[in-house]
Amino acid sequence: MILPIYLYGQPVLRKQAANVEMGKEELKQLVSDMFETMYNANGVGLAGPQVGKSLRIFVIDSAPFKESYPNEEIRKLAFINPVITKRFGEEQPFNEGCLSLPDIHEDVYRPTSIEITYLTEDLEEKTETISGCVARIIQHEYDHIEGQVFTDHLSSLKKMILKRKLTDIAGGKVRPNYKTARK
Repeated sequence: MILPIYLYGQPVLRKQAANVEMGKEELKQLVSDMFETMYNANGVGLAGPQVGKSLRIFVIDSAPFKESYPNEEIRKLAFINPVITKRFGEEQPFNEGCLSLPDIHEDVYRPTSIEITYLTEDLEEKTETISGCVARIIQHEYDHIEGQVFTDHLSSLKKMILKRKLTDIAGGKVRPNYKTARK
């Protein structure tokens, strides 16, 4: 089922999310719905708060970046109750966008590698070291479960320049071509 995506200005996007505590079948359905919603909106990642659920869960699929990063492994994963335990490597810029901030794209500097511990959708615990484009997507989605959005990483000047666009999104003046929600 395609879920509505919450846009910038919605309080759920600014809350630190709670751990996921639900049965396996309910969790599998939520993961499935999140992937379906992400694909419908042409995203590469989607976090619980973006679908109105203040839960520590996100899904990613790096396949759209295969052409730009042919040497990287494509990863399609669900992360339940993730914890980034380490960030390392040189901070590199990457032009990020977000389904909750439609039509805004800016360079964000992030470390090239992370170590993350999480549960899979089958509730198996994993710890992985991940680099490159996939690490970038994970860090972006992880910000969402911490109550942050990518524009929080921008300079004061960039934020000032984007203020009008952000105000328009928060005020409902932006209508993306995917299902959205307002609360």
